[in-house]
Amino acid sequence: MEDRPGDLVDLRGDCANCFGLCCVALPFTASADFAVDKDAGTPCRNLQDDHRCGIHARLRQKGFTGCTVYDCFGAGQKVSQVTFGGQDWRTGPRDQARRMFDVFPVVRQLHELLWYLTEALTLPAAHPVHADLRRALEKTEELTRLTPQELGALDVGAHRQDVNALLLRTSELVRTATRGRRKDRRGADLMGARLKGADLRGVSLRGAYLIAADLTGADLRGADLIGADLRDADLTDADLTGSFFLTQPQVNAARGSAGTQLPESVARPAHWTGSL
Repeated sequence: MEDRPGDLVDLRGDCANCFGLCCVALPFTASADFAVDKDAGTPCRNLQDDHRCGIHARLRQKGFTGCTVYDCFGAGQKVSQVTFGGQDWRTGPRDQARRMFDVFPVVRQLHELLWYLTEALTLPAAHPVHADLRRALEKTEELTRLTPQELGALDVGAHRQDVNALLLRTSELVRTATRGRRKDRRGADLMGARLKGADLRGVSLRGAYLIAADLTGADLRGADLIGADLRDADLTDADLTGSFFLTQPQVNAARGSAGTQLPESVARPAHWTGSL
């Protein structure tokens, strides 16, 4: 994967400095995304003693597509190396594993917010709220550095609401710069929708369900894609340059081609047909 611009480079998973937390702390159910069931707190059967995945290069072929569309946004190494000071859950104090697994999802949410706030600060149109965004960024970073006990008691939902208000304002400012009528399709059910060649410039697709939607050749420039479900959406030859709040997991879950134009904040997935 190519490096992301600016501070976003630091908000991606670094497995070499993590103790395989996503492979242990999180549960999954046998489905199209995972070949087997796994309970929270139980190591994945593919996790090796060195905390690396034994089938990393063959996850899709082995039925673990869900792993290929997951990103901790750097929370794994933060919890492993900062929150717990480099102590391995396998060799640390008896109750440390449980505490690490409880804290990891909390820090992951905070790091996702750091991603959005960092990106928002790169958007010139959002200049009127840049000062508020910086304060929110600093506050969120401070929260990621709380003790395990403090993180366990943190009301991360309340903090997300505060940040979301700023991100909504950011979206309005950025999309205002798009010419023409700017539709609001927040939370819209567009599963399987036929949107081939659609003009979606400046549209808010926050939390929209675009599962298996045909977005071939669609124009998504300036669109807000925060939380949009793009699983199996066809982005062949679509133009997403200038779209914002798009994450790597969303792109990885979609289908695309060499002709798909992406914003610089994400990398072209290797599994896309004809990808570069």
